[in-house]
Amino acid sequence: MPKSPFIESIRAELRVRRYSLQTEKSYLFWIRNFIYFNDKRHPNDMCNAEIEPFLSYLANQRKVSSSTQNQALCALIFVYKHILKREIVGLAYSFTKQPRRMPCVLSEQEVRQVLLHLKGKYWLITALLYGCGLRINEALKLRVKDINFDNHTVFIFRGKGGKDRYSLLPKTLDDALIKQIEYAKQIHKSDVAQGHGLTSLPASLIRKYGNTAKDVSWQHVFPSSVRCVYPYDEYVCRHHIHETAYRKQLRQAVIKTDIAKRITAHTFRHSFATQVLRSGADIRTVQDLLGHADVKTTEIYTHVIGTKFGNTQSPMDKI
Repeated sequence: MPKSPFIESIRAELRVRRYSLQTEKSYLFWIRNFIYFNDKRHPNDMCNAEIEPFLSYLANQRKVSSSTQNQALCALIFVYKHILKREIVGLAYSFTKQPRRMPCVLSEQEVRQVLLHLKGKYWLITALLYGCGLRINEALKLRVKDINFDNHTVFIFRGKGGKDRYSLLPKTLDDALIKQIEYAKQIHKSDVAQGHGLTSLPASLIRKYGNTAKDVSWQHVFPSSVRCVYPYDEYVCRHHIHETAYRKQLRQAVIKTDIAKRITAHTFRHSFATQVLRSGADIRTVQDLLGHADVKTTEIYTHVIGTKFGNTQSPMDKI
């Protein structure tokens, strides 16, 4: 299927501006949706009269969330500002306000229940989410070199916002991690024997390190079962396992428990934060471990554990 020069120009601009691959996929998805919604007309021939019905359609017919609607609007703003060199002004719709939600957290017993129904690498990934406070993509992107058994820390390379940080590494996971790393090494050894061995790396790093990316230290701790072609430089490499594979396993495990909560991969990160705060850690330490830019984001967990209310007593308890 021939590629659209217009879409490819957007892709090129996104990469020049160092947008993440996930953002690139999302923006291109919504731009294509906008074009098809308007009978494949070129965006240069459209303006507010076409953008507003599209946003209305997303909210009323597609019933997307406020964050999804905002993402679609961001994609359109990017196209008009950076590709078509036009500003979108006077739009009847602005960014929708997202409701502030309290995070769902699990008790130690509930975490234990979920872990009992997970096995192998999926058990280990969940244990890292809860034990280190990682986001799911941070856990899946871990490389052999990021695990430090000497001082029990884990290095998170370019987490959310492109920031590096360190977090705790539970000693109880040593044996499981050593076993998983040995498995990753065996996969890598097989790849090298077949003339491959490169891991997936950002475009700038693969050019900088070249064949050094074949070193064991750069390999993913949770390698994919198959090799793929990296979308940026189109070299054959082995990526990490896909997030959807983990989600399926987690969903099946949760169903087997009696926990009446909506549990996602991020729930374990929330649970990590609340448990660390309960253990007496100060808010700044938790902020550093989670990689939050603003301490106000971390402070929401003080509401969850009730410390925000101090010694305030409910009047019902006095009766």
